[in-house]
Amino acid sequence: MSLESYLRSRLGEKEILLMTHIVLGYPSLDESFKVISAMVQAGVDLMELQIPFSEPTADGPVIAHANQEALDRGITVIQCLDLAERITQTFEIPFLFMTYYNIPFKYGLNRFTSAMSDRDIRGAIIPDLPPEEGKDYLDAMHEYGLAPVLIFTPNTSLERMRYIASFAEGLIYCVARKGVTGKDTDFSAELAAYLARCRKATTLPLAVGFGIKEKTDLDFLKGRADIAVVGTQSIRIMEKDGISAVGEFIRGLR
Repeated sequence: MSLESYLRSRLGEKEILLMTHIVLGYPSLDESFKVISAMVQAGVDLMELQIPFSEPTADGPVIAHANQEALDRGITVIQCLDLAERITQTFEIPFLFMTYYNIPFKYGLNRFTSAMSDRDIRGAIIPDLPPEEGKDYLDAMHEYGLAPVLIFTPNTSLERMRYIASFAEGLIYCVARKGVTGKDTDFSAELAAYLARCRKATTLPLAVGFGIKEKTDLDFLKGRADIAVVGTQSIRIMEKDGISAVGEFIRGLR
């Protein structure tokens, strides 16, 4: 089943799906696995696994700190791939990689996409690679049947959205506001109008991330988007109250 087909099947059962985000290797590889287990048990529908990078330009201070801590502990791409294999063999939901283009470029595009396919990773989000510069990446993803998840922002015109969507598969990631992850988002008429523009641009499921922290945020997105993405807030809760609190937080979002 393709990623899009899976999402549409789940959307037949739920008003809105939940996608979470973790940084592999933070606080450690074993604890990453435990966090994933807690999230899956709490009912998330799919998940982003971030391969740490030294310059995570789309990420705010919380996720950037998690990236740096993982790198300081010596976490490597190979270790992330090995952990991803363990994850996909253990849990049934789809998993995506999120990282920056330097990682697959340095690893080797064909080698990286082949490694994703071998480990049953369903697709990838690479926020610093526009489609004009991503032909080799997009071709490799297509060759291995993987979903390149591309990004809309509030500044993206409808024409540009349609162009981006022509290269995307699986879903579209709609950044809820300007800036980086972790800051407050205004769940308002302006956001609703932006998401309506996103709907006009593509038939793919829409995932909305940046600033989602509580149940009222998910309630606002129902009928306007298909997937709510939670990243920074779950890391904050893990750091403050431990891994066991993460599952309780996720369940509370429903």
